[in-house]
Amino acid sequence: MLPDVRTGGNPQLPASFPGKVLTDFAFEAIVKVTPGVDCRGVAKKSTMAENHQGERDMDNSNNSGTADNINEDKAADDSAQLIVAREILPEVLHIIPLSHRPIFPGMMMPIVLTGDFMIETANNILENENKIGGVALAREQHEGSIRSDELYTVGVAIKVLRVTPIDEKTIQMMINALGRFTMQKVVRDEPTIQWQVEHYYEEDHTGSEVMKAYSKAIISSIKDLIKTNSLFQEELKLFLNRFTIEDPGKLADFVASMTSADASEVQEILETFDVRKRVEKVLVLLKKEVELSRLQEKITKQIEQRITKQQKEFFLREQLKEIKKELGLEKDEKTTEIENFEERIAKLTLSEEAAKKVDEEINKMRLLEPHSAEYGVSRNYLDWITSLPWGVYSKDNYDIKKAKRILDRDHYGLEDIKDRILEFISTGKMKGNISGSIICFVVPPGVGK
Repeated sequence: MLPDVRTGGNPQLPASFPGKVLTDFAFEAIVKVTPGVDCRGVAKKSTMAENHQGERDMDNSNNSGTADNINEDKAADDSAQLIVAREILPEVLHIIPLSHRPIFPGMMMPIVLTGDFMIETANNILENENKIGGVALAREQHEGSIRSDELYTVGVAIKVLRVTPIDEKTIQMMINALGRFTMQKVVRDEPTIQWQVEHYYEEDHTGSEVMKAYSKAIISSIKDLIKTNSLFQEELKLFLNRFTIEDPGKLADFVASMTSADASEVQEILETFDVRKRVEKVLVLLKKEVELSRLQEKITKQIEQRITKQQKEFFLREQLKEIKKELGLEKDEKTTEIENFEERIAKLTLSEEAAKKVDEEINKMRLLEPHSAEYGVSRNYLDWITSLPWGVYSKDNYDIKKAKRILDRDHYGLEDIKDRILEFISTGKMKGNISGSIICFVVPPGVGK
């Protein structure tokens, strides 16, 4: 089963994560490493920082250093501990297929991996010292293992921050999405997917007046959306805690991840490397989202108004009913109908079974609201059953000629049925009594006699 991506916001980097990562959506991410140890954790003989530290010690001992030299040495010391992310992103990545929506650079979220294929892929990523892998969206929903030709070729490099086992076949990984990549070559498809990729490092557009205008256009659309969708407001706060709105590329990625657009539309945003074109596509998605949100709000208000009106009418009717009862002015509609049925039933000679059924229906009617559909069904049933001539019997008439004359007059054709009825009457005439009965339904054709 492909992983379930849970986009519950962009949490801050956990305190347990070693070092400090300043991510710029995977382009110029800076990783702070321990002095004297390279990015693989191997001790170095000497570092620039140590050399400068020695120089500072010598200068201090000779009292010949100046404040400017000390500041320069400190800057050199810091630069020795910073490694640009583009220099450490591997070209060959183990790929985790995604099933529902793509992940964008800068997002930090948990993903749930289930099944042997996913667990093995996760283990391959964790075996690397840098814990870096990749994710790519599947073109269609898929169960179990999957091949490269079933995935989109543009994905995102990720760094695994934390792994939490859920059960024997399921784990949850907290990941940090670093940056876009394009698949250049399939290294292998079995038992897990491994690609040779080309990483994309986005240019810094900070300060560009055109890009600032695009950012303002996105923010303006988000403000319209926030009025009807409070979810965007909370997510925007989390975004602003980590990034600045001056870079439209990051902003476009954030907005695309939050929309309810189809997976293919969101994937198209991920595959748009040109920031200007990406922002234009996101603005179209935002416009659709605003219109959809307004329509949902309109429908919700209409339903609420309808419910409120019905509740108001119900309460007013109940109040009016109680007031009339207290004043003894008149009875409500339901009470009047029930009393009428009881009067009609009292005049009938019902069998024990019929009387029991009628009592049950009367009690049921007392509990129903007059405006409910069941009330109408119950009322029609009682009206029908009290209209029957209970206890009224006619004298048996065995005149066969008269019976045939009535049958031919009222019913066209049906000779076999008429003969059966006449035969039944003849048998009763010969025996002197009739056992059983024939029920004749006289209704239009096609009504389910």
